[in-house]
Amino acid sequence: MQKIKIHNTLTNRKDLLNSKKNKQINLFVCGPTVYDYSHIGHARNYITFDCFVKYLRTIGYKVFYLQNITDLDDKIIARAREKGVTPKDLALAFEKEYVKSMKELGVNSVSKYARATAYIKEIISQIRRLLEKDFAYILKEDGIYFDISRFENYGKLSGRTALQADDGVSRIDYSKDKRNRGDFCIWKFRQQEQEPSWKSPWGQGRPGWHIEDTAITEKFFGPQYEIHGGARDLIFPHHEAEVSLMESISGKSPFVKYWMHVGFLTVNGQKMGKSLGNFVAIDDFLKRWKPNYFRFFVAKNLWRSPLDYTESVMIEVKSSLEKIEEFLSKIKNSFNSKTTQNKENIKAIKKFKNDFYAELTDDFNTPKAFAVMFDFIKNINSLLEKNLISKKEAKEIYQFFEEINKIFGFIDFKKINAKIPSKINKLILEREKHRKNQDWQKADETRKEIEKNGYIVEDGKDGPIVKTI
Repeated sequence: MQKIKIHNTLTNRKDLLNSKKNKQINLFVCGPTVYDYSHIGHARNYITFDCFVKYLRTIGYKVFYLQNITDLDDKIIARAREKGVTPKDLALAFEKEYVKSMKELGVNSVSKYARATAYIKEIISQIRRLLEKDFAYILKEDGIYFDISRFENYGKLSGRTALQADDGVSRIDYSKDKRNRGDFCIWKFRQQEQEPSWKSPWGQGRPGWHIEDTAITEKFFGPQYEIHGGARDLIFPHHEAEVSLMESISGKSPFVKYWMHVGFLTVNGQKMGKSLGNFVAIDDFLKRWKPNYFRFFVAKNLWRSPLDYTESVMIEVKSSLEKIEEFLSKIKNSFNSKTTQNKENIKAIKKFKNDFYAELTDDFNTPKAFAVMFDFIKNINSLLEKNLISKKEAKEIYQFFEEINKIFGFIDFKKINAKIPSKINKLILEREKHRKNQDWQKADETRKEIEKNGYIVEDGKDGPIVKTI
């Protein structure tokens, strides 16, 4: 099994991932708060981990990928009140939209989606233990709070201290009576009769945001596990709070061995926001561009680096993917090649495979891996022009690109493998007949007729190459 290094937020260095044979990796990624449509910033995060999980599985790891769904919090309650629906119905509606968007984007590696409200029993259990160990305290008619001053290592993930935690608030912990300004709510007492709530030893209430995740991961993984992922803006206070909660409960450290945080996505150089008019919902994006375009846009950039979305970048993405598809069409056309195998070609193909995966082992460095891929395409294209690729070599190349696509999902193989209609095949034969007779005008007219029907024909060494437009 290949040795993989991943940049770890906790240590601020590239750490070696445990590479024991058949090693199971437990991975948790913070899922959406379902009060609105998901946007392309969310999509970047979830496509990144979808590709990473598929990569780990491809090279032999067993990965249990757990993702939560925050289906109740202040934002959901406020939006439901605006729309005149129940919080539960609102959350279910937007959860359905989220799942639909992920399916359209090819994000299908998640082993389990866990709704926060399905784990109230586990949340209450964690709160009880925190109170027993004096890590939490009760504010009458308000809620139960975690005391950050009681946890000695507070700030070890984000590099902050308790004294810097003024902005360390959750979504429901605005209280003047807190012991420390950075203390966060883990159980909010019910304030209004119609407010969603559950029974607890301390009265009717609902969970705070941070403790939902630790309760879910403890249920599935126990007090410690391998990888926690999410967007960079969750490092503080959310993930810092998770560390504090679980390590206080268990007394074990580290709570998570590797922390992976995906870089921000901006739109035209600005932070995305509805007030700026640059909010791009996934659904709106997919009305203009194909899902595999966004997967390639995400995958060709380093997962932890900032990423800026522009329409011009998507045009470049389209062009790059067309080059890959054109190359694979030529490779497929070489399945009928009568050229004999060449030792140098075999060596080049093997080197391509090794170099591609070698770059991924180093912090999942997709930009360098894709650079290797495009260099290989360039070199093989020159050989294809001279008809120097054998049938066996062509099939091996094609199969490796299929393997790459199982991880990244940016190649439209349905388009490449689409059966050419008999009408188009007849036109192609007709054009070839005109070309053989040197009737260039009729050959050109036939070519235009082919294009009207949605196909392009190009002349290759082994005959015409047909592609869909």
